[in-house]
Amino acid sequence: MTENGSSLGAHFLELVTQELNRIKVRAEKAIAQLVDDRRLHVTLDAESNSIAIIMLHLSGNMLSRWTDFLTADGEKPSRNRDGEFETPKAMTRAELMAAWDRGWACLFSALDALTPADLTATVRIRGEQFSAMEAIVRQFDHYASHIGQIVFLAKHLEWERWQSLSIPRRKL
Repeated sequence: MTENGSSLGAHFLELVTQELNRIKVRAEKAIAQLVDDRRLHVTLDAESNSIAIIMLHLSGNMLSRWTDFLTADGEKPSRNRDGEFETPKAMTRAELMAAWDRGWACLFSALDALTPADLTATVRIRGEQFSAMEAIVRQFDHYASHIGQIVFLAKHLEWERWQSLSIPRRKL
């Protein structure tokens, strides 16, 4: 990679790490507003996921995708993706946060280990090949959409007490 490309690659890695941390914190601030841990397990209908399910799915995805990111397929044989969408036993907030933190720690550890030159490496997800940069962008998109679901659900469940995570309406 050229010096300019290396600089751009370093900036990309810095930016994506910063933005992933930003959406992680946004989800955690939304989850913190839930006054009753049982609300982590509420679904809006039979086809919806609870915040707990989304948290466990994200953790499972992160552990699978980011463990041996450059050298092993991102869909590990040990992963039970379908199981991530089944209603979990009544896990406590602490148990859910521990799983959540394991996933994010794996992701940030893998990102921290990457160099700009790694961004053009070929990685596999379910046997399909992607550049590492493309895989990172795809994962960011996936995580951001689920973080939006967590924020929506938390806001819906705590609407009477909700504290805006950005600029409240009519406050600009």
